Amino acid sequence: MTRTTEAGLLTGAAVIAAFGIVLVNLAGDETINAQVGLSFLTFLLAFAGIHFAIRLWAPSATPLLLPPAALLSAIGMVMIYRLDPERASLQRWWLLIAAAAAALLLALIHERGVALFRRYRNLVLLSTVVLLLLPNLPAGGPLPIKGLEVNESRLWILIDMGFTQLQFQPAEVAKLGFVLFLAAYLADHQNALVSAQRKLGPISFPEPRELLPLALVWAGSVFILVAQRDLGASVLLFGTFVLLLYAATGGIGYLVGGGLLTLLGGLAAWRLFGHVQTRITAWLDPWSDLDGAGYQTIQGLFAMGSGSIAGAGPGLGRPDLIPVADTDLIFAAIGEELGFAGSVAILCAFALLISVGFGVSLRSRDRFRKLTAAGITVLLAVQTFLIIGGVVRVVPLTGITLPFVSYGGSALVGNFIMLAVLARISDEEQQ
Repeated sequence: MTRTTEAGLLTGAAVIAAFGIVLVNLAGDETINAQVGLSFLTFLLAFAGIHFAIRLWAPSATPLLLPPAALLSAIGMVMIYRLDPERASLQRWWLLIAAAAAALLLALIHERGVALFRRYRNLVLLSTVVLLLLPNLPAGGPLPIKGLEVNESRLWILIDMGFTQLQFQPAEVAKLGFVLFLAAYLADHQNALVSAQRKLGPISFPEPRELLPLALVWAGSVFILVAQRDLGASVLLFGTFVLLLYAATGGIGYLVGGGLLTLLGGLAAWRLFGHVQTRITAWLDPWSDLDGAGYQTIQGLFAMGSGSIAGAGPGLGRPDLIPVADTDLIFAAIGEELGFAGSVAILCAFALLISVGFGVSLRSRDRFRKLTAAGITVLLAVQTFLIIGGVVRVVPLTGITLPFVSYGGSALVGNFIMLAVLARISDEEQQ
């Protein structure tokens, strides 16, 4: 596929976003308003910006990365507008910011490449820890950045820019820093980690001193997130940690140990956190508390079930009955209004994006680039599985968002930056 074809597909995503909003307006007996043109122009500006940034600074990158992300963003924008037009306006601004951040990153690393992150991995780690700790800043005081507590979780910061205030979730960007440090360490110590020198029954593992730095970084990151009551991100980072460790070493023991630790961690969270008990109860038996803990899950299931093959149509369903549908359960809202066909389109777009990411990793000759691409792709894949699996009751709901689709500016920025890194890795491997 050529860059021209890529540009055509990106334009098509902008048309989908605008046309979807037209359908939502017509379903509500409203006239076609400025939101249609604004959405079309926003998508054109955002993805044209990334497209030309890749042409300039990563010209040999695969052209298959941006189109699925654009399609997911377009469908997400339509559903967010359907649920809350004001939030859709904010999401447009965040899309422009995310595209600008991705283009800026490509410009900054175009001379030295992603190897820059490997060389300064300790600085990357320090920046990651600082980002994770920012929400613990006091809510008052003279600082322009303040910690913010939302729904009993301290995950956000409030940035006072003078003319406006901006809420941001630093953990969404810190996830990339975690992957970059992990990939750098594994690339430098892969031989030692593969050469197992200890055994526990049939399971072989390396010297503890090789694993200790990784374990400390993971444990510290997870501890901060647990203390902030961001258990969804904790599960996401742990899953990424285990799978990337397996990808680097091929050691099945890491998967077995990761599974056991997941079980033990789940039991501990059940005992320590009331909201975890609520989520697990809603997962196992939502019908036991129809109007309480199980209400969100049941409404999501009803929405998915009522969508049938083609769905009720944009603006014709009742996804507004689903609590926090624009973030946690946007996949259920899509299932209701776009039906099985729309749900499959979402799954296919994610499958394409994830397969392209793993393809970039498999084609990479350099260890660090290979592991970084794998880590980013695993991060997106695990996050997608957790949120879609939560909607259909394969796993408990974790409160994390669906990449590129759910409302959330911080997540959008983090996801587009990860796409930029993947594009740069793909470009370097073609040179």
